[in-house]
Amino acid sequence: MRRRRSLALCTAALACAAVVCAAAAQTTPKKPGAQSARGRAAAASAAAASAAAAAAATAADYAQRFATVCVACHGPGGRSEQTGVPVLAGQHSFYVITQLFLFREGRRDNPAMTAVAKTMTDADLRGFSDYIGTLPPAAAASQPTAADPQRMANGRALAQLHKCVFCHGADFAGGQQVPRIAGQREEYLRDTLHGFRTGKRPGYTQAMIGALAIVPPEDLDTLAHYAAHFPAAAASAPAATAGK
Repeated sequence: MRRRRSLALCTAALACAAVVCAAAAQTTPKKPGAQSARGRAAAASAAAASAAAAAAATAADYAQRFATVCVACHGPGGRSEQTGVPVLAGQHSFYVITQLFLFREGRRDNPAMTAVAKTMTDADLRGFSDYIGTLPPAAAASQPTAADPQRMANGRALAQLHKCVFCHGADFAGGQQVPRIAGQREEYLRDTLHGFRTGKRPGYTQAMIGALAIVPPEDLDTLAHYAAHFPAAAASAPAATAGK
């Protein structure tokens, strides 16, 4: 009788231990290394999909905000047709965020842009600049004057002489903190170049101020004309004349 009772107690103890182990297995968190490769891949895929969805939502938000805040002046797709208002299409996000920062901090003097930029958070600076960086370059901006073949030839010679292509590239497309100037509005380029020459226009660095300090003002006008109409009229321009 005693032996049967002992056997029953042992059996009950084993059953209880099995229940406790099963419960512990369900409640004890797994060690990181215990997760299967398939599980890790699924988690990574889900995280990537979530990040992509968030990025798409952010891009869509800033596209809408650009249409609401910026298009009235800079035009649909950043293709400005207003005198003195730059073309944004084709600009690089690094360059754009720098300019927005300068406006927000009051280092660039433009009342309209300062009023807009001073309300922007750091996230806004990044969001707007990233969106603008996706806008494809305009084939040609609306220019106040037609391309003059002789001025185009002289501008090409001046661009080589003053090494404009070293930073802005042979196609004037720029890159990173260097702006695209091909197809930019002529009067905007002219005012910008003169601003650098006199030191009134701040830049990402002092490079432009130093490079243009000794360039005659009339040459700046020619360079602005050349870059504004580049590249459409550049190929057919005649050779530069002596004395420009």
